Amino acid sequence: MKDIPKGRSKEDIKSREQIIKDFYAQWIAENPTKQIMNIFLKKHIKVKFLSINETYEKASRNYESTVAVLRLSDILQNAILVDEKPAKRNTRNQKQFEKLLILKLGNIKLTVGLQRSNKDLVQYCISAPQHDK
Repeated sequence: MKDIPKGRSKEDIKSREQIIKDFYAQWIAENPTKQIMNIFLKKHIKVKFLSINETYEKASRNYESTVAVLRLSDILQNAILVDEKPAKRNTRNQKQFEKLLILKLGNIKLTVGLQRSNKDLVQYCISAPQHDK
């Protein structure tokens, strides 16, 4: 894995986007079912196209979130539910979800959507707080 840029320039963000996309491609190759059992929820959390898009768009904005994405399997498996909230019906990426589950592993936040149609749990986004504000 190449070095992850820590800056906030457009070039740094683009580099982090590519790192995240490349990581997901490798992760999917190693996890062909595209899902991991969460110990706390006792349910599988699936990774779908939406997961990749939403995550690379958001997590690439800061270094800490990009690093967090690289722990995807650990986060999906071990994050603990801390909150639930209704999905925003008028938001394009959330309208397919009944509600959003907020899970945490340390300072890393995992947002998981409960799909309306089939009740699948789908990874929506991974983020971590910035340290250098």
